[in-house]
Amino acid sequence: MNLLRIENGSFAYKGGPQILKDINIEAEPGEILAVLGPNGAGKTTLLRCMMDMLHWQSGRSLLDGEDIRNIPASKLWRRMAYVPQARSAAVSYTAFQTVLLGRSSRIGAFSAPSAEDMKAAEQVMERLGISYLADKPCYAISGGELQMVLIARAMAAEPEILVLDEPESNLDFKNQLIVLDTMTALAAEGVACVFNTHYPAHALQRAGKSLMLSKDGRSIFGDTTGVVTEDNIRHAFGVEALIGEVETRRNTMKNVVAVGITGGNESSPDPAPHRDETILASITVIMRSNERADLINKAFREYNHLLIGRMGLPHRRSEKYIISVMLEGPAGDIDALSHRLSLIPDISVKTTYE
Repeated sequence: MNLLRIENGSFAYKGGPQILKDINIEAEPGEILAVLGPNGAGKTTLLRCMMDMLHWQSGRSLLDGEDIRNIPASKLWRRMAYVPQARSAAVSYTAFQTVLLGRSSRIGAFSAPSAEDMKAAEQVMERLGISYLADKPCYAISGGELQMVLIARAMAAEPEILVLDEPESNLDFKNQLIVLDTMTALAAEGVACVFNTHYPAHALQRAGKSLMLSKDGRSIFGDTTGVVTEDNIRHAFGVEALIGEVETRRNTMKNVVAVGITGGNESSPDPAPHRDETILASITVIMRSNERADLINKAFREYNHLLIGRMGLPHRRSEKYIISVMLEGPAGDIDALSHRLSLIPDISVKTTYE
């Protein structure tokens, strides 16, 4: 059973056109799900409907198979945390006090924060590198700093599901990476993360599943490599884009570059072409510890039909482990496995195609 699921969700504001039509998505523990689309496509509305802040006109949101509308708020917000888009804050709370508010779902109505709650707030601020903001009032910090404080507040709740509305907004490159790395680490710990983004590259680099929305109400959901394609970006965003690969010392990362503006209606959402073509490929994985072995082996088991050979080689001096596999099968399946492995933190992955 999926941890989080939307079934046939549709929504329109009173007197307005239908924004969301028959949305069907699902997320399991440890998955990152990206929601993409242009301004006005309904990304924030979808998150709010998903959490029952707005009510679906038809369809429903399920948490472990139970309709979210039937879950008491006190129970729901112990399991789910939300990071809205940062706005200017006129409140006099300090950053630490704001983060501590994230513990409220775990504190009794007439109880004061415990030493454990205080420590949890301190630890999450340290994890995000914002301890220096602890004593500053929120009205005196920048929009980017406030964004990090709101993320810390949500993480302090220790949720099973973390929902983030454009978490990279207002952030510089370094803090964008901190947020993306934090989501990746939380997913590795079993947290399901759902985030809206304007950056298709961030979806390709971090999300196992993606939902792409268009202003005409159409949507496509599935494995990120089949959703975030040049054709689908052209339709949803109205731009010509190129998806390429960037080689780093440890990994091959996908990147998206917009190269021109189109009318946006040249094609319908369509999975990447030639995904059924049978090809040969090899994937090499270097593990720097055994902590991620279960995640790696789980990925290989799910794509076992592709494997035609596997070799494991320990390097005792460095205490690293090298895995090399040979694959044959549909290009789309091999892309999906390669992408799945690339999302696992603390390993190096390289894929070579024939």
